[in-house]
Amino acid sequence: MILPKVNIRRILYATDLSENAKSAFFFAADLASRYDAGLIILHVLDEHPSLEEKIIGYVRADQWEEIKKRNEDEARSALIGKISQRTLIGEVLDRFAKDAQKDLEEVSFRTDGIMVVRGNPVEQILQQSAENGCELIVMGTHGEGTLADAMIGSTARRVVRRSRIPVLVVRLPSEGGD
Repeated sequence: MILPKVNIRRILYATDLSENAKSAFFFAADLASRYDAGLIILHVLDEHPSLEEKIIGYVRADQWEEIKKRNEDEARSALIGKISQRTLIGEVLDRFAKDAQKDLEEVSFRTDGIMVVRGNPVEQILQQSAENGCELIVMGTHGEGTLADAMIGSTARRVVRRSRIPVLVVRLPSEGGD
């Protein structure tokens, strides 16, 4: 059997911004270096339409928007200041990628883009990978017990099931150091 040559030109790294998600980033950076591929870093600001439908039954739509905005403003203020959440997260991811490039002396990768989008994480990961011509998706998942170890996280599992391109799912270390 003749194996086809694997040619990866662009990798999508999806992150939830957790401390543990850095483990998956190092896999993505190393693969980008090995294949001389561009790395797109994606964070999705999760919106829960089912929650919103339920909430609107208790408050008016304009009140719900005000509550969401206030929560975003509080989160933004707690982190850095008065810049938009997308901009803030984009800056954090940009700084992280630059610092990682310095720390990983033997790994040289290029960042083709840093994206912060709103929506359903599964839908956005699949959409952004397609729109950006990615040949691989790298993302992390938590394994936190025997049942959880047998199954990957729901977002990762749904991406794997629906993706038309390969997905590398990295088991993230547990917070307790497992």
